[in-house]
Amino acid sequence: MSEELVAQSEKRNYGEMFRLDLNWGAPDLPPIILEVEHGETLTATNVSSYRGLRVWEVPSLPGTAVEAKLDQLIAKTTTNRLVIFHEEDKQAWRWPSRTNRGAGVVSRPARHVHKTGTPDPRFAAKLDAIRLPDDVLLDVNAVLTKVRSAFDVESQNESKRASKLMAKMYGAVERAYASDADPKQRDHEVSVILARILFLLFGDDTDMWAADLFQDFIKDYTARDGQNMAERFNELFQVLNTTHGSERQVYAGELAPLPYVNGGIFEEQIQMPEVGLEFRDAVLEASAVDWSTISPAIFGSMFQSVRDSQTRRELGEHYTSEENILKTLNPLFLDELRTEFDRATERDTPRKQANALNALWSKLGDIRYLDPACGCGNFIIVAYRELRAIELDIMVALQTIDGSSQLSFDPTLDLKVTLDSFFGIEIDEWPAKIAETAMFLVDRQCDLRLKERFGEAPQRLPISRQACIVVGNALRLNWSEICSPTASVIVAGNPPFIGARLKSQSQAMDLQHAWGADYDSDFDLVTGWYAQAMTYFGNCDGRWAFVSTSSVSRGASAASLFAPLARRGWKIKFAHRIFAWSSEAAGKAAVHCVIVGFAREVTRPRLFDYRRPTEPPVELRASSINAYLVDAPWVLITKRRSVLSRSLSKCDFGSMANDGGNLLVDDSDLDEIKSDSIAVRYLRRFVGSDELINGKARWCLWLVDASRDEIQSSAVLRRRVAAVRDLRLRSKRAATNKLAATPHLFGERRQPETPYLGIPRHVSESRRYFTVGRFDPDVICGDANFAAADPEGLLFAILSSSMFMTWQRTIGGRIKSDLRFSNTMVWNNLPLPLLADVDRAEIISAGRAIVAARQLASDLSLSQQYDPGNMADDLQEAHGALDSLVDRAFGSVDLCRSDEERQSLLFKRYAELARGVR
Repeated sequence: MSEELVAQSEKRNYGEMFRLDLNWGAPDLPPIILEVEHGETLTATNVSSYRGLRVWEVPSLPGTAVEAKLDQLIAKTTTNRLVIFHEEDKQAWRWPSRTNRGAGVVSRPARHVHKTGTPDPRFAAKLDAIRLPDDVLLDVNAVLTKVRSAFDVESQNESKRASKLMAKMYGAVERAYASDADPKQRDHEVSVILARILFLLFGDDTDMWAADLFQDFIKDYTARDGQNMAERFNELFQVLNTTHGSERQVYAGELAPLPYVNGGIFEEQIQMPEVGLEFRDAVLEASAVDWSTISPAIFGSMFQSVRDSQTRRELGEHYTSEENILKTLNPLFLDELRTEFDRATERDTPRKQANALNALWSKLGDIRYLDPACGCGNFIIVAYRELRAIELDIMVALQTIDGSSQLSFDPTLDLKVTLDSFFGIEIDEWPAKIAETAMFLVDRQCDLRLKERFGEAPQRLPISRQACIVVGNALRLNWSEICSPTASVIVAGNPPFIGARLKSQSQAMDLQHAWGADYDSDFDLVTGWYAQAMTYFGNCDGRWAFVSTSSVSRGASAASLFAPLARRGWKIKFAHRIFAWSSEAAGKAAVHCVIVGFAREVTRPRLFDYRRPTEPPVELRASSINAYLVDAPWVLITKRRSVLSRSLSKCDFGSMANDGGNLLVDDSDLDEIKSDSIAVRYLRRFVGSDELINGKARWCLWLVDASRDEIQSSAVLRRRVAAVRDLRLRSKRAATNKLAATPHLFGERRQPETPYLGIPRHVSESRRYFTVGRFDPDVICGDANFAAADPEGLLFAILSSSMFMTWQRTIGGRIKSDLRFSNTMVWNNLPLPLLADVDRAEIISAGRAIVAARQLASDLSLSQQYDPGNMADDLQEAHGALDSLVDRAFGSVDLCRSDEERQSLLFKRYAELARGVR
């Protein structure tokens, strides 16, 4: 049925098709006439409507600029509209696609072009999607949803489709190289070839030359079996790098209409390998896409899709989605520019409006943008596009101010946002080449929007202005030599994600070079860009922000990072707390990150939180943002050798055997130990983290009180102790050799003499509560746990609370994604207030209720009992009662409503206790 709709559309019987086949209503408005040049007119006829949604037909394809003018005229009577422009063999359907931008909504035209007689399943699907039922009367919102699903979704998905097509072309070229080709040279040539093809695809659809000139060249002037593709492409590339004149006359006539490009993109002499039919088909498939609406920011995704995962890991690449880019750029500077524009247009006189708009326009012209880890240019592309959009809004506003003549006769001469104000640094040549090309292409897209409004667009060929993309190591380069620092410079990007323990030796040296005396070996690689930004700006004001690994705001390294920032006067302007990374590439990276932006003067910081890492952000009210991305006092928490709170006892590692397994007892050895009358007296339950969390049973031989005679009299003990002695003597460590003198003892012994709290070093990040256990002193605590004397059970209750879990998540470290407990960082700094006797007793009692609730399911391990989706009601209720008591002990009126409230209380209590200590 949908194919019949396409056939009906190709007959251009739009009124009949909408009323009879799609079940829309009759027209209800008179024609609209637009006067164009030389006294000619263009008429739009309303052919159908449905509750305010209208379809208009225009029997002409006047070009995007005139289409836009007529669409704007129609918009005065019809907010939601389909406008169909058509000629004999082609039709263009326009729909105002709406997208969120900042705090508002932007309307941009989605445009689907259909050629008569050309298979077009996407067009057929659109027509089928906007068919209305003939037996149900839909409300206007339901119909709007159907139309948007047909046109908006297509517009959003087209970029992803284009990325896959680029990857397909990439693969076809790469496979054409000989197996023994130098990989580095091959990769370089493939990247250049693909950049050139991207340029040609955009050129076809963005009025750089006659429409579809490149597509027609492939379709009509290359062999259908693809055998001469390499020869023809090599010739094509040569023409595009040849100036007009006699030198071009040697090439075939079909290449003559193609212009001289300049700008370096076709300058390098590269011979296309012997590609074939696979490549020809891939290029033709890509040519069918309307590249004028594709965001050049997809190119990074294309490269990530085809590049091997090992290389991505080594370089720490995580190409950013546009959504995440705007999470960075909007609060850093774009939102403020848009607000300034809105305020300018709200001034009470045209003169004041014009003055304010011109001042803002000059400010745009002063902005310089640097991405020192630019990859394929995603950040630079989006920043440029958004600044050009604001500039266009300013130009339109100035043009419409009554009685003013604010623009020159040719508005293209007035542009202040230009490519040569944008800079990037990229260590790898591949993406740098793509970034260079993509910036020219997004510039062309912005020009087309200018043309839609003013009927003119700058002539960009031959290329004379380009973004400056430098290939080099950003942690070694002097950024000032690329872009001079001023208060108008914006620095933002997405540096590599490589953890502190995964850095290569050269990366560690780069990081040390960037930080100098402030270097911390626990720094992730991304922090090098923080150091370079501080060095770059020096005493100059500016703004900068980086997408970062979440570790920058956690653990001991947070203080090491933010202390030098604070000393140099930098304050947090905005922050996105931990969220799940999203990339538009296949096999996208599964990581969590934060975004932190800085300025020296901050009047209203902005803080964004995520209820779940994959959900949209929620902006929180914040008066200040500290190093842990919390609206709380500015404190920097460092490792502490003793406890901050007088309510806490000392916490240390459990005991380490260092025995080669000879003092530890597994199930298979248990019968042997029990059969020995001496050895069995020294058999003790042993608890490591696995035993504590997963309920596994294990034992050890704890021979602290055993005499030499007893050990010699027991065959089991004699054999095992001798084995420990031999193991320790063979060690290459002198400290271990010394332990051979007491082979019957654990190498390190820190067993509490009272009931104690066992704390695993690591727990899953998915846990709602930290899974601790309380044990009698005859249960030996292994060094995979920490232990703290807890005779009454107070510490068990405190560490079982949401308040402690919030503290752990906020300042504790991580091992991969698991939470990592530390005595020097987490425990010793825990700001537990001095408790009144009644509060202390109630908290201890609530802790005992948790133990009782656990006993109701004693056949399950703690891991099973605390499975986030399967916690028993009794256990949840016991924790809820405890949380209410602990929250109040920290200063809350009642149970805290969120972790943000707990974080605020924790930092307030910490600031109070820390002042008292110092």
